[in-house]
Amino acid sequence: MKYILIAFVGIVLASCGTRVPYTNEVRDEFGLDTEQAIRKVQFITSATIIFEKNKISGGQGTNSDGTLVTSSNKEQDRVIIPVGTKCIFDSYGKAGELIVRFEVGVGRTITFAMRDNSQSGKYYLVADWNNGAARGSVSYGNEMYTATSSSATAFLQVVKKKLQKTKRKDRVVKGLKV
Repeated sequence: MKYILIAFVGIVLASCGTRVPYTNEVRDEFGLDTEQAIRKVQFITSATIIFEKNKISGGQGTNSDGTLVTSSNKEQDRVIIPVGTKCIFDSYGKAGELIVRFEVGVGRTITFAMRDNSQSGKYYLVADWNNGAARGSVSYGNEMYTATSSSATAFLQVVKKKLQKTKRKDRVVKGLKV
């Protein structure tokens, strides 16, 4: 029974793929040069992406008994894309960026591109980081949001598997007698 369990675990682990960053080397290795080919690829996020939009309103005045009142209201709208969320290719950007989609809807796409100063070749989240600021502006669903600083580390990943099949045909020769 113990050996059967070990064999089963070995088979399961052998069938799993590993997550690797999507790079131009991966694109070239698998021939993902056309939109038709890249549409078949399942992309995954490497980190949690959070977009925030805040609306603050308020005012000062007096109430009916003459008390001075300062009021403030804050509405916060957040879009959270957890680590490991799957997405699909939508289109290419003007400079070769990948525009991916996490959900259906007009403008609900996010752009990923290689960074100029990066040696890794990974496709990172694109936002207007305002010259190294901790937060960046990004458009999602045709509305402007602010990407949190932790979102800057998010890049696209793909699952890569190695399959090897071996077909063997054995024949045992018994030999000849005189």
